[in-house]
Parts: sequence; C-alpha cells; structure tokens
Amino acid sequence: MKRKQASTLFLKIVVFLLGTIVLVLCIFGLPTIALRVAGTDFARLLYPVFIVMYIAAVPFFVALYHTLKILNYIDANKAFSELTVKALKMIKRCAIAVCTIYVVGMPFFYLLAEQDDAPGVILIGLVFVFASGVIAIIAAVLQRILQEAIDIKKENDLTV
Repeated sequence: MKRKQASTLFLKIVVFLLGTIVLVLCIFGLPTIALRVAGTDFARLLYPVFIVMYIAAVPFFVALYHTLKILNYIDANKAFSELTVKALKMIKRCAIAVCTIYVVGMPFFYLLAEQDDAPGVILIGLVFVFASGVIAIIAAVLQRILQEAIDIKKENDLTV
C-alpha cells in the first residue's frame, strides 16, 4: 500500500468512526436521556434541544459523505478536479447549515441553562456553532485555492 493511500485510509477510518459515534449517540444516547427526563420540568426544554441536534445531524452526515468522496478522489489521483471543488462546496454548505441550525436553536440552550442553572449547556451549543463555522471557513478557503489551482492548470495546458 502506498503512503498516500495509507494516509487516506487512516482518514477514512477516522471519518467512519466519527460518523458511527454520532449515529450511536443519535440512536441510543439522546433517546436514553429523553426517557430519563420524561415528565420533569426539563423535558419541555430538553426536547427542542434534541430536535435541534437531530436536524443538525442530517447535514453533518452529508458532509461526512462528501469528505469520503474527496478521499476517494485523492486515491484515484483526481484531487485537483472539479469534482473535489463541488464536494468542498457541499461540505461548506453543510457546515453553514449546521451552524445556522444551532444559532437558531441557541434560545433553547439558553432556556435550558437558565432552568438547570448550568451555563455549560450554552457552551455546548456554542461549541457546535463555532466548530461548524470554522469548518465552513476552512472548506471555503480550500475550495477557492483548489479552484484557482485548477484554473491555473487549465491555462497552462492551453499555452503549451
């Protein structure tokens, strides 16, 4: 196995594990917490937070899928292609969607923190907002750089 394929294999495993952890949390973790708080005062505030998390999971998994596509393009020596640019654009859009979903849901995090007197709940929401924002910025920068590199390559191919 080539070194490049070994590094992409490692990244594929990391992406798969990350996706598996989030999927397990969505299937088992959040419902378990929901059952424990059912019938309490926290339930009416916790359920909207769970809904925000479930809605945000959809673009998260779409972004993971496109990340795997990029890793496959790298393995196939198609890293500098329009396909990679499109995948990066989709990752950027998904990250913006996750960020937007959590920003819209932040009032629920705030109300839950006020009810529980635990300001750490707000920090959890902010971590998701800032992490997805950073990912969106990185994807946008990589998309622009890659598009410029492709344009330069096309221009050089035409001049030769």
